[in-house]
Amino acid sequence: MEQYEHTCMIRGDGGQAVRAVLDRICDKWMMLIVATLDAGRMRFGELHRHIPGISQRMLTLTLRNLARDGLVSRTAYAEVPPRVEYELTPLGKSLIPPALALAGWAIEHLAQIQESRAVYDAPAD
Repeated sequence: MEQYEHTCMIRGDGGQAVRAVLDRICDKWMMLIVATLDAGRMRFGELHRHIPGISQRMLTLTLRNLARDGLVSRTAYAEVPPRVEYELTPLGKSLIPPALALAGWAIEHLAQIQESRAVYDAPAD
């Protein structure tokens, strides 16, 4: 653990910068959008259809934040009706391997986690 002792003091801000980035990339909608865009460029409606349960408002807000952070590019075409496409930037694509590693860990340990939850949630005798 010694190697991680300094991580909360990165940039001398008590870890605020790192927490802000982790808060963003650990958001469930953000991860689903990034994973969906890994298949290639998509329009808003197409993205919305591929991500069950996300509202249009949440998709809009999350896409704005991803674009702001440089993970997604937004291309608007001057057409009637207007067409806007989203795709991962190289920075966004670099998030795929660690996200897959984390998802793999979750899949590998899902049974243990579910068992632990069941024991924890069981009424005391």
